Amino acid sequence: MSDDATAAGHPAGAAGAGVRIAVDAMGGDHGPVEVVPGALDHARAHPEDHVLLVGAEAAIRAVAGELPPNVSIVPASQVIEMHEHPALALREKRDASILVASDLVRRGEADAVITAGHTGAAMAAAILRIGRLPGVDRPALAVQMIRSGAPFVLLDIGANPDSTAENLAQYARMGAIFADRVLGIPDPRVALLSIGEEKGKGDLRIQRATELLDVSGLHFVGNVEGKDVTGNLADVVVTDAVTGNVMIKFFEGLSTFIFDLFRDEFRGSLRGRLAYLLLRPGIARIRDVFDYEKAGGSPLLGVRGSVIITHGRAKRRMIGFGCGVAAATARTGVPALIAEALREDAARLDAARLGAADVGAERSAEEAILDPEDAP
Repeated sequence: MSDDATAAGHPAGAAGAGVRIAVDAMGGDHGPVEVVPGALDHARAHPEDHVLLVGAEAAIRAVAGELPPNVSIVPASQVIEMHEHPALALREKRDASILVASDLVRRGEADAVITAGHTGAAMAAAILRIGRLPGVDRPALAVQMIRSGAPFVLLDIGANPDSTAENLAQYARMGAIFADRVLGIPDPRVALLSIGEEKGKGDLRIQRATELLDVSGLHFVGNVEGKDVTGNLADVVVTDAVTGNVMIKFFEGLSTFIFDLFRDEFRGSLRGRLAYLLLRPGIARIRDVFDYEKAGGSPLLGVRGSVIITHGRAKRRMIGFGCGVAAATARTGVPALIAEALREDAARLDAARLGAADVGAERSAEEAILDPEDAP
């Protein structure tokens, strides 16, 4: 493993080691009231990990009470609110909890950071303070999407609205590593989200990304359409941030709409209430499938550390799951593996370009020899 990869996080061989998780205790709609109990749940369930609660110490202690031995508080006097402009807020609030948490990772005092706060501020803090991995053009925000069986990874969902074909190919590599090491999906199938399943469908960016992925060494299965993403066709689905964000928001809205229809139907009559009593076990199983809180949050892939951005409305249970995702991402060395994979991709691309240049030079020489104008 290269020095750059090792510096990016725990090496893969440290899969059983404890990790240090910096938790932005002040972020989100509920702040310490929900974030602190969720982080403590993870700390108690995983005594090998160390949880660093970052924020106003008095507010944290008022909620936490007596801290477990593997939990400590790192003071931060400011909070970036949801309505604030991220870049401006980061400049003006140097002691904001998300900045302090990110600095812990930058200095090697934490391996991962999780926040339910301002998404833009969290991404900016991660990129500016923690830094991008070598070879990463643009980090990508990923999410675990539900389907029957294991979830699949969708990225990008919010970091880069104007991704290039090369960006999409990098997202595929990073998403495949996350699916393998965190979700436990060996040799994950990778697909591009497009307007048709046939190769060649889509804009020039998709077509160029297809060419790059065909020679990437990934398990690339081609394109998938929107109607097929919840099927068992791919484990990693790659798109740009605008399409990805619209897709997850529509999915969330549609699932809420469907369950509201069921609830209104069951409540509307005696027959409906009787039907609910019969169907309740099955409905509970379906609700469990749609339980987005278990995903924990979205990893920002491509930075020098494990960064998890969870829902602003996340409560205790989802924060606990988010800490678990942060720990798994750090524990399995995802940042280091991404750095190493991108280094190998760059070397392979350079070799291919050198080979093409050599072939071109040989052909030029042959053409010069065969050109009648050059004959004696």
